[in-house]
Amino acid sequence: MEQTWWADRGQLVRLEAVDGAAPSGCVAVSRLGGAQAGGDLFTIWVQLRGASWVEAKEGRFRLRRGQWIALDRDSKPLVQSDRHGLCLGIVLSSDGVKAMARFADGPLYSGRGRMSRRDALTLLRLWRAASERGNDAGDTFALRPLLLHVAAVQQELDRYIQRCPGRSRSRKRQVFGRLQRARLYLEGNCDRVVRISELAELTSFSSWYFSRTFYSLYDESPQAAAARLRLEHAADLLRSTSMMVGEVAAASGFDNCCSFARAFRARFGTSASRYRTASLASRTDSAKSSGVGRKAVLKTGT
Repeated sequence: MEQTWWADRGQLVRLEAVDGAAPSGCVAVSRLGGAQAGGDLFTIWVQLRGASWVEAKEGRFRLRRGQWIALDRDSKPLVQSDRHGLCLGIVLSSDGVKAMARFADGPLYSGRGRMSRRDALTLLRLWRAASERGNDAGDTFALRPLLLHVAAVQQELDRYIQRCPGRSRSRKRQVFGRLQRARLYLEGNCDRVVRISELAELTSFSSWYFSRTFYSLYDESPQAAAARLRLEHAADLLRSTSMMVGEVAAASGFDNCCSFARAFRARFGTSASRYRTASLASRTDSAKSSGVGRKAVLKTGT
């Protein structure tokens, strides 16, 4: 069973099982619309315009233009678009996930990333074609070209799979899928300190095995990755909000401003205040040069 949903202008659609069967299909969320996915659904979301917020079991994420996120089957994400946003989604039932693994020679994985403009336009065209064919095609068949495109975008992850422990490729993929979800959990909880025990429980590994495997895969320990993500989150808040430095520190999981100041300087080579000032100056210069460019075009009439 394949369906298409559209949540627009404040509408909320719920993607739930119908007659005991979970659906596969296409979903679009735009202009303050929202979508809530139930259990047993693997979902992929791509932001084409504006921004959206995603709240899931793995945490809270902001999707900006060109970014994508893939979430596991028990994540139950709620996707909320801003007033200018357009976010396209793909929903896969458990049967759809199995079918995808067969015809794409491998599964899709949890994670986040960015698409090129060309890839995003291709995805839009394939999404439209899949949504139009949905009522006349079998489960996941109409989605096949779209899913193969997403799988191609995720090909950059293949190099990590080879580094996973396991004798068979299927075991390596299983381990990688769990580690990817843990990494996504760190990104979704960059406003606080995440304990290793949480990540071990999420992946069903022991704390020792999880830490060792995470380091061998991503070349940094879970603690180092968590600290880096929290500081990158702080830098984003400094660039995009007017929050005071102390508020940014608290929103990034730091107990006091002193520890935040030391960690931020060690990471970025400057203080948080100077980082914000430099970011504002850079945006102002970019806006000015863009304005000069537009005036020149109008003057020449080209």
